[in-house]
Amino acid sequence: MVNRRRITAALVGLLVLVLGGWLVKEATGGPDAPPGNAASAAVAGAAESKLPVKPLSALPSQAKDTWRLIHQGGPYPYPRNDDVVFQNREKVLPSEKTGYYHEYTVKTPGSPDRGPRRLVTGQAKELYYTGDHYASFVVVDPSR
Repeated sequence: MVNRRRITAALVGLLVLVLGGWLVKEATGGPDAPPGNAASAAVAGAAESKLPVKPLSALPSQAKDTWRLIHQGGPYPYPRNDDVVFQNREKVLPSEKTGYYHEYTVKTPGSPDRGPRRLVTGQAKELYYTGDHYASFVVVDPSR
């Protein structure tokens, strides 16, 4: 009788742990979510920058390829130009200290050079896209 109660209590405890772990995983985006909850960083970046928000799925497919490379840590197609500090000289993005932003080439099919498309990341895990070589940006929501 005592053993059955112990086993039942242990099973109920295990069930509570599994359910609790599942709820935490759902609340945080799970193990496949980008570090730092990029979706909320995108929303925060949009509010601060007043830039429009676009889902990653709405960008050219090459932007998704670049986003994957960023998470893998490279190798990048233009190693001398990718993962370098973005200076924000145009002042389109929110003003931050030097070194806050890094830029990455988004390949442009048919272009003889790097082309005008870039992804720019911020230290707070925000993500921006420009298709016109820094003249304008959108905040990217990588979760969509």
